[in-house]
Amino acid sequence: QVQLVESGGGLVQAGGSLRLSCAASGSIFSIAAMGWYRQAQGKQRELVAAITSGGSTNYADSVKGRFTISRDNAKNTVYLQMNSLKPEDTAVYYCNARVVGKLFVDYWGQGTQVTVSS
Repeated sequence: QVQLVESGGGLVQAGGSLRLSCAASGSIFSIAAMGWYRQAQGKQRELVAAITSGGSTNYADSVKGRFTISRDNAKNTVYLQMNSLKPEDTAVYYCNARVVGKLFVDYWGQGTQVTVSS
């Protein structure tokens, strides 16, 4: 089992910045990758950024050059630095941890609201 606790959401004006944090606990040794997803009202949940245990990263095209995912292994925490925020970035952001074995299992945080005003 993996538990994820997110923090750092809020309200910001367009062009501003926010940093989201996701602290993992439990069977963290089993985590293959962690990432951030978002779900805007009336839309499907989508991948924003992910980072593997080896440090490889992947970003949605819509956030490349603006968002940066990173991890602090000593703190078992993953961060999402969001710069140059746009109103279309408004969504609930969810932290994800993927455990890979014979199958993969996804764990989710509770979600944190990010609202970008124009």
